[in-house]
Amino acid sequence: MTIDTIHLTAGGVSVLVDVRGGLLPAIAHWGAALGELDATGARAVVLAGIPPQANNTVDEPVRVAVLPEQRTGWLGRPGLSGSRDGAAWSPWFRVTEVEAVSATDADASAGPGGGLVTLTGGGAVRVTARDAAAELELAIDLELSAAGVLRTAATLTNLGAAYRLDDLSLALPLPPRARETLDFAGRWGKERTPQRGELTVGAHVREGRRGRTGADAATLLTVGEPGFGFARGEVWGVHVGFSGNHRHYAERLSSGEQVAGGGELLLPGEVVLGTGESYRTPWLYGAYGDGLDDQARRLHRHLRARPQHPRRPRPVTLNVWEAVYFDHDLARLTDLADRAAAIGVERYVLDDGWFRHRRNDTAGLGDWYVDEGVWPDGLTPLIDHVRGLGMEFGLWFEPEMVNADSDLARAHPEWIMQTGGRLPVESRHQQVLNLGIPEAYAYIRDRMVDILSHDDIAYIKWDHNRDLVDAGTSPSGRPGVHEQTLATYRLMDELKERFPGLEIESCSSGGARVDLGVIERTDRVWVSDCIDPLERQEMHRWTQQLLPPELLGAHIASGRSHTTHREHELSFRAATALIGHLGIEWDLAAATDAELAALAEWTAFYRERRDLLHGGDLVRMDDIDPTLWVSGVVAPDRSRALYSLAYLGRSNEGPLGRITLRGLDPDRRYRVRPLALGDPASGYRVPPWFAGTESGVPVGTDGSTPLSRSLTPEETEGVVLSGRALAAAGMSAPLSFPDRVWLIDVTAV
Repeated sequence: MTIDTIHLTAGGVSVLVDVRGGLLPAIAHWGAALGELDATGARAVVLAGIPPQANNTVDEPVRVAVLPEQRTGWLGRPGLSGSRDGAAWSPWFRVTEVEAVSATDADASAGPGGGLVTLTGGGAVRVTARDAAAELELAIDLELSAAGVLRTAATLTNLGAAYRLDDLSLALPLPPRARETLDFAGRWGKERTPQRGELTVGAHVREGRRGRTGADAATLLTVGEPGFGFARGEVWGVHVGFSGNHRHYAERLSSGEQVAGGGELLLPGEVVLGTGESYRTPWLYGAYGDGLDDQARRLHRHLRARPQHPRRPRPVTLNVWEAVYFDHDLARLTDLADRAAAIGVERYVLDDGWFRHRRNDTAGLGDWYVDEGVWPDGLTPLIDHVRGLGMEFGLWFEPEMVNADSDLARAHPEWIMQTGGRLPVESRHQQVLNLGIPEAYAYIRDRMVDILSHDDIAYIKWDHNRDLVDAGTSPSGRPGVHEQTLATYRLMDELKERFPGLEIESCSSGGARVDLGVIERTDRVWVSDCIDPLERQEMHRWTQQLLPPELLGAHIASGRSHTTHREHELSFRAATALIGHLGIEWDLAAATDAELAALAEWTAFYRERRDLLHGGDLVRMDDIDPTLWVSGVVAPDRSRALYSLAYLGRSNEGPLGRITLRGLDPDRRYRVRPLALGDPASGYRVPPWFAGTESGVPVGTDGSTPLSRSLTPEETEGVVLSGRALAAAGMSAPLSFPDRVWLIDVTAV
């Protein structure tokens, strides 16, 4: 059977791929599921989308393939840019083979009448094409996961003399009603700040030239119906799953066509293909949803279905960085371990400062030997103590960097990335170690293997603290970001293969390496170096648009934030960190007995609820007031949920009225009850439903009021409402001082 169209459908999404006439695949529909289609119906969908012929355009309708081709008359960004000494710059690829494979055990089904292949439950398509005149071969892969996430990648093979590749990017179609953009900006300590705008004629282009994903990365470029929110409004988003230089873009032509796409951003001359050599793009992910929550849920379900996704409960983690910085002392660190174990910590991480010459951040990077002056008996005494307390041990590395003041840099200055016969400008007193050089790669790998082999180390905090500037390979000076990124992936893969069960956290000056390329190899990302809970509320809210909460490192900060110097009560810090992979970044020796007792209560609550927190569906309510953010996690079977009411400022109005809680089964009844956890902050007035009486919460026997004391469990009976009533009518929100969180427990009755 000659295949004309392929219908991929799964997770409430349909992707209809047009491969008629031996042409590169074009997507006729990407969005809400189309239901059952026969061959006639599929052709009708394709036909219905062909635009009328406009004046002063090419004489054939422009067909925008997944790899947009200039030769069709497409006047937007071409998918392929490159040449062979000025030739072969505008190829005409003709398909030589189409393969379709179902993601399920069932075979792909052919529709009546022939020409249509339907892949239900997801599947994969590979289209191979060639241009004999240009001496180029192209393979395009399209996959739809069971969750309804689309991804595509392309492989270009050179069949002739040397071919310089400047760009190979893929694009997905957008319907005309998608006219508003959402992506993210940010900086160190304030990653993933949302920004919205109108998609007008031209291109909205977000380029990352940092050699890493970047704190200011677009992360997920979404285009949707104007006014889309968390609950409703169709959205289509793209994400480039790559940790080096990259590009996202959304483009609208004056003729009305719209696409969103991206790929790796190649530096000049970075990829030159010899005869028979190939280049493969990173995966370009496409996530559709009716509302941002629907889009995020698809991405979360897609990631959770991966075989390498962390399955075991995410351990409560203590990182000692903000407790000791570079001042390493065995007695002090073992004391912190004792305090951590007593409050329920399950993983202990020793951060920067354990290796040779590393008394501050100006020296030692690259010298990956335990510092004998600080650790005369090695790390073994500390690790044995930590393991004896029942905790895992983790260790900080920054494998891709080097200080000029290091034995490594003095021995091998040629291993530093550089161009033009000069060293790049320093950043944080460090340079980039060129892992694209086999000898440099082998040195770092062998040093890490030696450290990991010597003791029981279950976890690496993998840091990356500077942008790649003038990142060339000595002595030629040719750009090396592409090879550096692939070498980093290879090193992570090799370590994980060598040490089964090893977990890696992606940290990069905080959250500057958060993408689906690095998450294929890591088990957690550090959202930001800023642990101020007020800042983290926004960063968690939007990082979850791409990643599920169990992958987000979220720590309870010290009382006074090290990055902003704000002071917050423990309940706000803990409730903010709870919706993530919980940890602590605080000098526990400085905590009071009351604070340690409260921490123990929070860690116990997290351990009790983490199956819900890390397996449920994310729901975020569209704001009724910008000072109150309501969000939650709902169990897949809709039997229970936990919602957070985060008061982030002072409202311009009085009582905020009713809030609604989405995501529950409309036909089930639920008990809705506030949780009084640890030592809840004062500064609130609660509505009567908290106590389940019209008269409200009674005054305490000591004469105190709900504004000045905590509620006891007996006073928080709550109220029973249907899921439909909670979503449609809701209940009154408490009055609260800013920088407070109320947790609301919802359980089916």
